[in-house]
Amino acid sequence: MAKPTSKDQLKDYIKRKLGAPVLEINVDDDQLDDRVDEALQYFYTYHYDGTIKVYLKHQISETKKTTMKTNETFTESAAGTHDYNDEQVLQQKNYIVLPDFVTSVVRMWPFNDNANLNMFDLRYQLRLNDLYDLTSTNILYYEQVQQHISLLDRVLVGRQPVRFNQHMNRLYLDMDVDMINANEFIIIECYRKIDPTDFTDVYDDMWLKRYATALVKYQWGENLSKFQGIALPGGVTLDASQMKSEAQEEIQRLEEESRLNHEMPVMDMIG
Repeated sequence: MAKPTSKDQLKDYIKRKLGAPVLEINVDDDQLDDRVDEALQYFYTYHYDGTIKVYLKHQISETKKTTMKTNETFTESAAGTHDYNDEQVLQQKNYIVLPDFVTSVVRMWPFNDNANLNMFDLRYQLRLNDLYDLTSTNILYYEQVQQHISLLDRVLVGRQPVRFNQHMNRLYLDMDVDMINANEFIIIECYRKIDPTDFTDVYDDMWLKRYATALVKYQWGENLSKFQGIALPGGVTLDASQMKSEAQEEIQRLEEESRLNHEMPVMDMIG
């Protein structure tokens, strides 16, 4: 069995799966492209093998900081009759633009360094006074205290709030921009799509091949439905409705399988 490693090879696999070259697959090449793209889009959204967690770093320059303090101006153009017209609102440009492959953002890492502690830090004092001898100290107590300190830090200090929508590709940083030093890097924890051009094994994913085949099969039935009831030479009559029904059942079954078995668990992701 040939292993598809490109979009064209996946399309050839789908055609063979549906009966080619024994049967003529009445689907245009552009339609094949559309159905494969739809399958990949669903794969990225509802299959854990379609995305991967990454940590991106972005440098904030002095020019960027200045721009982030400015505002965008929007003039009112709402429908209906109002007593006030041409109202203007401002929106701060406190965002950075992320690449198209980013699907969701988990968080932005805080601007503190837990590795370098001064002598007045509570964690430093804990290690100094309670961990001088690990053989006489209960490590469970130390872990509980560390979790409690982390909880206090989240409650009293908190995380920098961010907003992200993948259709805008903007990551809004809801914070005082002056907290970021010029030319400092921020670290963004997010999920990105796996590019099949670079990682061609995506095209050989078992679920993706079955799902793309079902979509193309439905398209084939949709095309043939225009000739429903027409008798072919030899008395053969096309049954496009049966083909569409079978394809629809396969699509629903595969989508249910993806949502139940392969979807990432619901987490605190933004996007």
